[in-house]
Amino acid sequence: MSDRPDEPDDDTGPDADDDQKQPFGTSRHARAQGVTRRSYNPPMDFPAALRTETPLDVLRRVFGYDSFRGFQQEVVEHVAGGGDALVLMPTGGGKSLCYQIPALLRDGVAVVVSPLIALMQDQVDALRAVGVRASFLNSTLDPDTRRLVEAEFVAGEIDLLYLAPEALGSRATLNLLDRGRIALFAIDEAHCVAQWGHDFRPDYLALSMLHERWPGVPRIALTATATSATRAEIATRLDLTDARHFVASFDRPNIQYRIVPKREPRKQLLSLLRDEHPGDAGIVYCLSRASVDKTAEFLVANGIAALPYHAGLDAVTRAAHQRRFLREEGLVMVATIAFGMGIDKPDVRFVAHLDLPKSVEGYYQETGRAGRDGLPSTAWLAYGLQDVVQQRKMIDTSEGDATHRRNLAAHLDAMLALCETVRCRRGQLLEYFGQPATGPCGNCDTCLTPPESWDGTVAAQKLLSTVYRLDRERNQRFGAGHCIDILLGRSNDKIVQHRHDALSTFGIGTDLREAEWRGVVRQLLAEGLLAVEGDYGTLALTEASAEVLGRRRTVMMRREPERPASTGKTAKAARGGATAVVELSPEAAPVFERLRAWRAATAKEQGVPAYVIFHDATLRQIATDAPTSLAELSGISGVGENKLAKYGEQILAILAE
Repeated sequence: MSDRPDEPDDDTGPDADDDQKQPFGTSRHARAQGVTRRSYNPPMDFPAALRTETPLDVLRRVFGYDSFRGFQQEVVEHVAGGGDALVLMPTGGGKSLCYQIPALLRDGVAVVVSPLIALMQDQVDALRAVGVRASFLNSTLDPDTRRLVEAEFVAGEIDLLYLAPEALGSRATLNLLDRGRIALFAIDEAHCVAQWGHDFRPDYLALSMLHERWPGVPRIALTATATSATRAEIATRLDLTDARHFVASFDRPNIQYRIVPKREPRKQLLSLLRDEHPGDAGIVYCLSRASVDKTAEFLVANGIAALPYHAGLDAVTRAAHQRRFLREEGLVMVATIAFGMGIDKPDVRFVAHLDLPKSVEGYYQETGRAGRDGLPSTAWLAYGLQDVVQQRKMIDTSEGDATHRRNLAAHLDAMLALCETVRCRRGQLLEYFGQPATGPCGNCDTCLTPPESWDGTVAAQKLLSTVYRLDRERNQRFGAGHCIDILLGRSNDKIVQHRHDALSTFGIGTDLREAEWRGVVRQLLAEGLLAVEGDYGTLALTEASAEVLGRRRTVMMRREPERPASTGKTAKAARGGATAVVELSPEAAPVFERLRAWRAATAKEQGVPAYVIFHDATLRQIATDAPTSLAELSGISGVGENKLAKYGEQILAILAE
């Protein structure tokens, strides 16, 4: 089994929520899926002047929501009116509605470029569940189905067509698009175009041709992760320099960010799952395939339902594991970064990292997969000295020129700064993306259990002096463990063999524990005051080391709290800025569980993920409000006309029990 880190797989994903029955001819393909044409998207020859629905009408009737969030309505109106847009909105912020509603308001078919073909079916299922006629074209279709979808596209009998970016490099696909009427182009996960980004996809570079070939068709590019520099790169590479930019807050107030010192990471993870997330769905990220397999086996052996996912597994196994994760409740997916982009599962309650992410962008993107429903969730990272050593070594041996390696190092430095900060983590995260922090968030570990800051200058001098003496006096270099043994005065075989007990720094560091010395090394590496060199991760001084040794620089360090952040504060703090959480009364709790059981059975019968039927938040509201009529049920957020017609009587029957 390979132990190298994975890159993202070639697999896709948006979101949605309802279904409706109106006249206006229904295609064979749509009838087969139980989807009918709606009055608000009449045939192409229907007079545009007779269109009377507004974006808000569509939002209410189709998706079952009473109001837009943030600047969703501005984006929808801008794109529906024919304007180009570049949209940055955090995961779970409702990006998909920004192109789905314009697709229903404009003549023609919206073409959605989505990078993960393995998720297209779930995206289409979610849209069909709300009455939207959606289809996809990719390599999973048989020839007859492909011809049927192509015919429906040309006839304008579908609303949205999903394609992988690779498909737009095919002459056959381009000729097909020329034969139909295109309402708009939506480019999802647009950060994939950033050349040295964390999810770079070469095929995205060719998408600038959309404007050249179809200059009159509006385009909307969407991503959850981009600094101002990445945003500029997206606009340039996709020829969207004249597009209107919409940048939402990067804050995800329902997510609690926690970074803990790595001791025995798998045992630490097990404690997190048992103590705080029993029975919850979640994602665990590991750097290598071997680590994924071992961690999944460890969790299963300890009674946690877990599945592995990485590029070393065959495509059939990967697809099966992904399907199970999306469709079953309470599963934990242990994966490399090959998994996750486009995953729309709303009830992922935690994302855990057992290895240090390469960049803040990657960390934000991955942790953003927790709590898409706005309910309290956890982003947990175990971080240690070996992570820093390993990442530095990977940069030194990476492909690309010196500029590329400097870029990777800058990304890693920002990630290390986030790990080592004594400030509010959320504030530092927001500032990285150019958004001013408004003060302590009250929902990260540094706010819940503030770490101490201490003057580590003398400790730094002791460690750097040891590295200096080994190098200059003995012409030798060793790793962090050996240097710490010298400082602690340990006369082990290696120390005695090399006569390092004769060094002047031998035994001068007994005022700190080994774990504290590891923290000193880690923070010196993070600040560039120490370097890692060679295949064995030996320590070496940097130019900046002289400032500390020469007493021209003070080094303040983070001291980890003796106890972890109090989990008792988690839910209350998380709810402060999250989607309103409906607290279940003793009477409503069993009703909610009956509704969940009904949803699970219905989803299994239809072969779709449970969230396609209803989100947890909607079921909670139903259980609490206990509507007694279809009219009352229709007033609950997330219950649109199609779902009301399809499931309303069943829900009322459950409530009547």
